[in-house]
Amino acid sequence: MTNIKHPFSFEEDPSNPLTGHVDMEQPLPSETTIGGSGFYRPARLSLQGDGGLDLVLYHNPYTAAFIYLREAVLDRHLVDLLEVPQAAALVGKKVKLPGQLMMGAERTSWIDRATRYLIGAAPLASTVGPRQQENLAVFPIAREGLKYGVAEALHANYGHYCDEILLDAHHVFDSSVPVYNRKVELGIFKDKDLDKGQKDKIRVAFIADSIASGLVMKEVIARISERFEHLQHVEVIAPLTTIRGLCRLAAAPVASQARVRVHVFETLLNALPPDYYYSAHINRPDLHIDPALEQEYRAWWGVDAHGNFIADTACAGYGWSEAFYSPRKQIQMMNSELKTRHGLTIAEILLRNL
Repeated sequence: MTNIKHPFSFEEDPSNPLTGHVDMEQPLPSETTIGGSGFYRPARLSLQGDGGLDLVLYHNPYTAAFIYLREAVLDRHLVDLLEVPQAAALVGKKVKLPGQLMMGAERTSWIDRATRYLIGAAPLASTVGPRQQENLAVFPIAREGLKYGVAEALHANYGHYCDEILLDAHHVFDSSVPVYNRKVELGIFKDKDLDKGQKDKIRVAFIADSIASGLVMKEVIARISERFEHLQHVEVIAPLTTIRGLCRLAAAPVASQARVRVHVFETLLNALPPDYYYSAHINRPDLHIDPALEQEYRAWWGVDAHGNFIADTACAGYGWSEAFYSPRKQIQMMNSELKTRHGLTIAEILLRNL
């Protein structure tokens, strides 16, 4: 089988058009260091005239449930949250639910297991295996990245007790920034527990957060590279990742000579106008490690009254952090976008799948 090439061209910002392609290899099987198996797919994003960025995409039972559909039993708490009519009659029914309805503590549990598989698979085993624990540091970005369990996954797979350095980086409105109208503020950077000698030993930085526009991740990588001068590898654990966001990282200079690599669940996403923050699956089967899962996912979302496929706009992240921290707000965000784009609520879509 041949490798996959996915060309892209983004011209929303006339001062900075982005043209290039993503090359994906065929998926490879991999046993994990904690038992169990899955697949990984090496890939590379290449920007015209601006270098590139290494990627790895992963498929296992937990990443698949996070990105596509999973089997679940409806309980009264979820149907109440969704405000489903005649909710009592639905309690106990077995259904398929999309990853967007994996929320709160349940979402944290699933992503913890997915991360353990990812950290234990071959691509990171070759990086982590030869290192001592004092050579590794984990940088979870508040809020979402705190829930990924990267430090726990490193301990589960390799026994390492890694330093964990909390960062607070977030968007704020700025109309002077073309297209995105957002800039990044970096508040907390909790690296004071490490002295200079300890910082100098850090060779591998694990950064945890999803990537929509790439603004936050670009800034975080730059700041970490400045403070940890001897980095050799920057491993970004980003379950939900857009091609546009990766372009921003690929074009960004890094203060150190560290190799940046991004680790993604299942597939890359398409950032949607008008603000390119909401990000949906790309309707190209071979961009998915298991195309049948994407076909099933698209069928679940279905079409609206005008024949538009909802999966083409259904954001894989919606509230992003809110999916972990505020399930009620997650549902509100989903319903607001679905109503605006398709005239439907998540409850109505769920009911027509029963």
